[in-house]
Amino acid sequence: MRESWRRRAEIIWNSGRTFVLWGVLAVLIGAVVGLVGALFSHAIHAATALRAAHDWLIWLLPLGGAAIVLLYRVCGLGKDPGTNYVLVAVRDNAPMRLRMAPLIILSTALTHLLGGSSGREGAAIQLGGSIAGKAGAWLKLDEKDERVLTMCGMAAGFSALFGTPIAGAMFSMEVCSVGVMYYAAIFPSALSALTARLVAAALGVEAEAFTLAGVPALEAGVLPAVAAVGLVCALVAMAMVWTLGKVHHLFDKVPSPVLRAVLGGAIVAGLTFALGTRDYNGAGTDVIARAVAGEARPEAFALKILLTAITLGCGFKGGEIVPALFAGATSGCCFAPLVGLSPSFGAGLGMAGVFCAVTNCPLTALLLAYELFGGAGLPLFALCCAVSYMMSGYHGLYSEQKIMYSKFKAEYVNRRSGD
Repeated sequence: MRESWRRRAEIIWNSGRTFVLWGVLAVLIGAVVGLVGALFSHAIHAATALRAAHDWLIWLLPLGGAAIVLLYRVCGLGKDPGTNYVLVAVRDNAPMRLRMAPLIILSTALTHLLGGSSGREGAAIQLGGSIAGKAGAWLKLDEKDERVLTMCGMAAGFSALFGTPIAGAMFSMEVCSVGVMYYAAIFPSALSALTARLVAAALGVEAEAFTLAGVPALEAGVLPAVAAVGLVCALVAMAMVWTLGKVHHLFDKVPSPVLRAVLGGAIVAGLTFALGTRDYNGAGTDVIARAVAGEARPEAFALKILLTAITLGCGFKGGEIVPALFAGATSGCCFAPLVGLSPSFGAGLGMAGVFCAVTNCPLTALLLAYELFGGAGLPLFALCCAVSYMMSGYHGLYSEQKIMYSKFKAEYVNRRSGD
């Protein structure tokens, strides 16, 4: 009996020590990444405002692309794998380079300043992961703990920029190996994401939030319409992933990375001039807001996908998730009235559904819908995400992501989303 109590006391002591250790580390990483994320958010907003005030900056896009490529080359990252870099670090404990943080901040801000079509979450995940990964190396943590700390950084970066700490924590655990959750990271990732959000909010970064109109009650007649929107989300997501991959492959045929960036920048600038609108430059959050209000053009999602593919394919930096939300919001807004749903609610469904399909992260998508839209119609969002996840195939934005289980059968597949 005495031995049993001794073992229980030892378990309690070790658990308490681990709890305190991860609590301290999570708060520190959350605070640092929250601070850096807030500075990055303000830099992006300043760049966007400056571009809006000076339309002529779009013509400097080719020079900006060349500058970004040369900057990465000088810093020894000529072949930058982007967010895949962080996924490999979590899954295989690959070393992270701290220089990634300032590089991705500067290059993404320059992309937005000059009118490239990209998001900002790729930078958030990379800066958070690189800071946390380097901290783990400095602290001489073991291999498994370094992975958890990197996930804390990812969660903190996502949370700081989007203002969605629950989704950020879940994303860091779900995205690397779909179907296998790193539950050991749930406490530190959640605490790190919450800390980063509090720090970013204190520094003036507002959380993303939208109010949906026309959210229907949970009734049998609504389910087929929501499922139809989920199917459209899957098709839009597959089109986006295919276009991004195809355009990137085409640019790879240009032998010089600098020439690729110059050529791509010139194409984006020319298309912007031909379209006569700045709706597709930068992240496009204003267009997302209009779609949620019930106003969107039917071709908007396709144009955003094309310009994002050119921007990122030729060497500019940023991310694909906000463009995916753009594509989901605009396509959902236009399709929803065809099946009897309000365009505003359709935009919300589209955002969650396309995000789910391009990231292969259904739980994160559902939590993102909750934090963005306040929980109204959440069971219907679950149905939309379930359909889009199942019907979107095994491809996604991140080629290093592994999908561990089949989307159609209860069987182990273990395949990369890029295969």
